[in-house]
Formats: sequence, C-alpha cells, structure tokens
Amino acid sequence: MKDESDRFGLPAFKALGASWAVNRVISAHLGLPPAATFSELSDRAAGLELVLVTASDGNHGRALAHIAARLGLRSRIHVPAGLPASTLEAIRGEGAELVETGLIYDRSVEDAAASCGDGELLVQDTAWDGYEDVPGWIVDGYSTLFAEVDEQLGGPASLILVPSGVGSLLQAAVVHQGRHGPEARVIAVEPVTAACITASMRAGRPVSVDTSQPTSMAGLNCGTVSSLAWPVLQSGLDDSVTVTDAEAAAAQDELHDLGVAVGPCGAASLAGLRAALTASGGPGALGLDESAHIVLLSTESAAANAGVYALSAPAHRDRAECPGPTTGRTAGSS
Repeated sequence: MKDESDRFGLPAFKALGASWAVNRVISAHLGLPPAATFSELSDRAAGLELVLVTASDGNHGRALAHIAARLGLRSRIHVPAGLPASTLEAIRGEGAELVETGLIYDRSVEDAAASCGDGELLVQDTAWDGYEDVPGWIVDGYSTLFAEVDEQLGGPASLILVPSGVGSLLQAAVVHQGRHGPEARVIAVEPVTAACITASMRAGRPVSVDTSQPTSMAGLNCGTVSSLAWPVLQSGLDDSVTVTDAEAAAAQDELHDLGVAVGPCGAASLAGLRAALTASGGPGALGLDESAHIVLLSTESAAANAGVYALSAPAHRDRAECPGPTTGRTAGSS
C-alpha cells in the first residue's frame, strides 16, 4: 500500500499538486519562472495581497488553505453540500474563508470560478475548456507520488489501483505507468454513486453523472471527468471498477485492524481490487502472476475525514491512531 497520510503535515496526498500549482500560479502572476524552493516562493509571496480560491469536497481545499497560510496569503474555499462538520472545521482550521454553496460538487466548481475578482487566483484541480494550465500543474505535482512508487519498489508496479474523482490523480498514474509499457497497468476505483469515469469509458466520451446521493467516499464524489484528464484516460486507462460504501467500509475496517488508519477514499483501492478480481475471474485474467507487484493507493488517512469515518465504520472496533510500516510509506513534505 502507498500510504499518503502525511504530506506537508496534512493527512492526504493533495498538497503534492496544490503546492506545485500555487508555485506556478504565483510565479506566473509575477512574470517569473517557478521558484526552486518553498523558501523562495515564500519570499515572492511576501507582501502580496492575493486570495487563493478553489472548490473542494475536502482535501484539496484544506491543502490549498494550508499552503496559502504558510505563504501569508488568504484563501477562500467553496464547498458542496453534504460534507461532515469535521471536514468543514478542518478547512476553517487552516485559516480559510469557507463558502458553503449548498450545491453539488460540479456546480460548486462553477461557483468558485465565477466568484474570482481582481487579486484572486483560482487553483482548481479539474479542467474545462479554457482552464487547463492550473489543473495540468496539479497533475505534474502528483507525479512525484508515482516516481516514489518506482523508487520504493525498485521498478514499476504491475498494477496500481487509484481512487478517482475527476481523474487528475488517475491521469498522473496513467501517464507514469504508460512510460513502462503495457504490462504496467492502472485501474480506476470510483463510488458506484459517482462513477463519471466508468460511465465515460463505456460511452467513449465524457459523461456527467448525478452525484446528489451522498457517499462516505466524499473526496471521490465528482460528477464530471476533467477535460484535461479525459484524452489520457480514454487512450491509456486499463479498466475501472465501482464500489459501494459498504464495500469501502469493510476494506477500511480490515485495514484498521492491520494498523493502517486509512479513510474511506484510501480504503476504496482495496475494495476496488476485490471488485476487479471478482469481475475478471481472478489474477490471471488481469495479467497478474505470483511475481506481480500490486499497489493499493491510499489517498488519505482516517483523520482526513473523521466525521465520515465515524459514520461509516463499526463503532465497536478499536482503531489504530496511526499507520504502521507498509509498502510505499510516505512521510513529510514534497
């Protein structure tokens, strides 16, 4: 398992993309090339009256707010309806102005984009026609994660299962694995109630899906695939599977019993592996043998969505407070 429970001191992988995108956005605003270090970026941001803006259902917004605060900048995060109070408080705790839109995720993205005025920079992790540079920089930031997988395994993974929302992280995975040839595969994992990538792959074109039904996998509750990700996914994604909240909760419960404190989105990768094996008829049908390296990407810790976890996990179990050593353990900032 690739454990993404600690990036920039935050309990999810999102800071990888947000930090690089903020570097690029601020540097471009000043007419400069990207800063070489976070310290250099801090010097550039000193004295700037900028507001960093995004829409998020949790981790991306918190990451952007955290980075803005470290740079001495303000942030405004537009959130969709249905998020637990703990998620909202975590974003507020990073110093952000929180806008509760009461809308589904896709409409919240539109709301954030339309709200930006002078001195306000949109740092959104999904793309649409005319807005693709920033999401591309976020994908570039995510690529660090997959380079670490290669380094830690001593070579490419045979299969990576990626919990997927709009598809930006998935795009980074497909591009990375594609460099290793067809035997390095990627499977997307989505909630059955928010499977925009699965629907799009079946239709052969981007398809939006209704995400008004809540899911414990809140970070994956996205209804439209990123326009930047779609061409990459259409040509390079090996497969996609959907999982229910119950299947994600069972996987989460099992991982917690093993001392790995994942959140619902992180546990989706294990649930997705089981769904893929069941649907295909076994490892051989997926091109896997006893020498295969299968990587389950855990995108968040339980702390990232504590309110969701409290609702989705059986209350009688004792939970580990932090993950023990696992394959692909990641800590610290990047």
